[in-house]
Amino acid sequence: MHVLTTVRGLGLTDWRVFSGAVYQSVWNAVTGRPAGYGRKDFDLGYFDPDTSWDAEDVIIKRVAAAFEEPFRTDVEVRNQARVHLWHPAKFGGSYSALTNTDEALTRFVAPCFAVGVRLEEDGKITVAAPFGLEDVFNLTIRPTPDRPLANDWDRIIEKAKARWPELNVVQV
Repeated sequence: MHVLTTVRGLGLTDWRVFSGAVYQSVWNAVTGRPAGYGRKDFDLGYFDPDTSWDAEDVIIKRVAAAFEEPFRTDVEVRNQARVHLWHPAKFGGSYSALTNTDEALTRFVAPCFAVGVRLEEDGKITVAAPFGLEDVFNLTIRPTPDRPLANDWDRIIEKAKARWPELNVVQV
């Protein structure tokens, strides 16, 4: 909630906290592990049509300045409008430009990873989960349909199973 409350106050456009900060929190709750167990960071996506590195760097610094440690270095910020510029070099394959932050979730490597949350101005939490929430709550990890298998899929599974051995892995 601290991350959500702080980010809400920054007035970013079309933002969500997603990926590990969300699914790992659910897995910890379902398995009785402490909050924060296994979490590497808080992935924060926002959407700004200005795809310059300078514009993104301003936001990265603004977000960092809003937090004290350990959150300052644990919140990783990325403009989703820029992902198509760096994704192919980092992960391989083509990656067409996104039109909003929620669209990014449709391209995550596993449906259980594709969950994003935002704390709205009225205090309600909205959830974006294009593949639903069943996999995340059932501790199921499977490749995203209609997407090539991630190059490092075996490593992803190995790391997840090492922290949450209860996971059900569905191989395709």
